Amino acid sequence: MAMAERVDAVLRAGAAPGFHGLVVMRGGEVVLERYGAGVDYRLGDSLGHVVFDRDTLHDMRSVSKSIVALLYGIALGDGLVPEPGAGLVAQFPEYRDLVGDPEKAHLTVEHALTMTLGLEWNEDAPYTSTANSEIAMEFAPDRYRYVLERPVVEEAGKLWRYCGGATALLGGIIARGTGRPLEEYAATALFRPLGITDFDWSKGMHGAVSAAAGIRLRPVDLAAIGQLVLDGGRGIVPGEWLQEMLRPRVNIAEGFEYGYQWYLVTGDRPHVKGIGNGGQELLVFTGEELVVAVTAGEYDGDTTSSRAVLEAVLTE
Repeated sequence: MAMAERVDAVLRAGAAPGFHGLVVMRGGEVVLERYGAGVDYRLGDSLGHVVFDRDTLHDMRSVSKSIVALLYGIALGDGLVPEPGAGLVAQFPEYRDLVGDPEKAHLTVEHALTMTLGLEWNEDAPYTSTANSEIAMEFAPDRYRYVLERPVVEEAGKLWRYCGGATALLGGIIARGTGRPLEEYAATALFRPLGITDFDWSKGMHGAVSAAAGIRLRPVDLAAIGQLVLDGGRGIVPGEWLQEMLRPRVNIAEGFEYGYQWYLVTGDRPHVKGIGNGGQELLVFTGEELVVAVTAGEYDGDTTSSRAVLEAVLTE
């Protein structure tokens, strides 16, 4: 059975009730697109029942983190942000007490890129509660101070701990280094060179965009970003940065590693991926000339819809 037939069979059977969109690219060309319908949200705000098509923007949630890593690489290539080995707290000199804290002096930008800060952070609670550290960060008077003043609980660089605060810091460093809001830099440095003219980036309570989760894109444009990675950056993102970004830095689980804000899947069919709450996924199979972008609406839940569709796409 061909890929399109397998996907259509899953959708007809109702096995992916939260499915919103799918784009598959092979050899640089779109070979399959499918769209669904259902209740959707823009971060926490309900959009009601949405009928999706190619031109409908969709929350990418934490796939935003992987896009921020691309932006960091572009800015680094232009000499606008510090090297990964640079001190992290020193990038926020206004927090003199934190800059002078010997317990934080060892932290580097790379620790933020790899989510190995060793700071107290918990995103296991629902994203509707301030018991979740990312939500607490948004409610704090200063998001960057909130992250940097978290207590040290383990040695930095050793253990991966999911941390939207790390991406918030990276977004702040990019904005400061480029002298522009993160979304403006993204538009000119990454999106427009790819022909992406329609996007949105949701803002947090501080008036700055949510670097960790706020990007809204068309699935076909998300796939185009995956193709850019597959193509080695095409002069938009430095190829050297992509190699560093996608190099395994810390182990999450067996066959599952983390680079710079990207997940790395090893094994029989290795690939790299960005993952977002609710079933948002961008998969890049560098050895197969294959890119898959999926969107869904199973926020804070079990992402059965995306799994069912991906299984149909990837079954040989």
